Amino acid sequence: MTKAATDSLVTVDWLKDHLDDPKVRVFEVSVDTGVYEKGHIPGAVDLNWHTDLVDTVNRDIASREKLQEQLRQAGVDKDTTVIIYGDHNNWFAAWGVWVLDVYGFGERAKLLDGGRKLWEARGLPLTAEVPAYAATSLKLPERDNSLRARLVNTLDFAEGRIDGKLVDIRSPDEYLGKVFAPEGVKELSIRAGHIPGAENVPWATIVNEDGTYKPLDEIRRIYAEKGIDGSKPVITYCRIGERSSHTWFALKRLLGYDARNYDGSWTEYGNAVGVPVVNKTGTVWLGK
Repeated sequence: MTKAATDSLVTVDWLKDHLDDPKVRVFEVSVDTGVYEKGHIPGAVDLNWHTDLVDTVNRDIASREKLQEQLRQAGVDKDTTVIIYGDHNNWFAAWGVWVLDVYGFGERAKLLDGGRKLWEARGLPLTAEVPAYAATSLKLPERDNSLRARLVNTLDFAEGRIDGKLVDIRSPDEYLGKVFAPEGVKELSIRAGHIPGAENVPWATIVNEDGTYKPLDEIRRIYAEKGIDGSKPVITYCRIGERSSHTWFALKRLLGYDARNYDGSWTEYGNAVGVPVVNKTGTVWLGK
């Protein structure tokens, strides 16, 4: 059931030495818009998660055609290795890797361990220069939906039709229902709490102070203590799917578990009609 991955992460030293490699393309996918323009890793192309990686008409990830065109313009070809990094501990960078994985990149899409946080802490170069690359004729395959969980899949787990594990990676206050969402965010649900049966393993539990992932043996132990050992399929979720991508990456790409990311997450589940919710604090939506 499990397979240890060995090359889904790259170090800042590896990337520093491969910035001029024509077979490597670097993308920044950051939470805060405008960060890229202030300074980014030399040669990196900006992918705005608000517009570039999503369907702006339907709530969905970018279509095959839309993503394919963006990758072509960035000079990505069938033998290009893609490295993604971002701010805020690589939340949306991991989401970017997940999107590329859905479109068949597999281990050709890698995450920069430590992301922008570690790159800046090491004093490595940044530039405001926007690169230009010769376009390619890259063709993406259709989506691999086995990497993506939908509402019906989470209900199969929650209501016992499929024997799987749900991992809620939000803060304990979100999980318990004390708060609907982190302070200052706009995407809200009208229900607080968590999906029945979900284990709470906040995303930061598996991260070092410098933003890198903890050693694999430690990550494996942390999840095993919650009954998540790779023997059953796993679905990760958060609020809008970005923090859970960070955990999905650890479970799927680093530990090799059968893991899917539920990108609808709590903003879909907590607003859905007729679904079970566990709210141990009894918090009630008051419209404010």
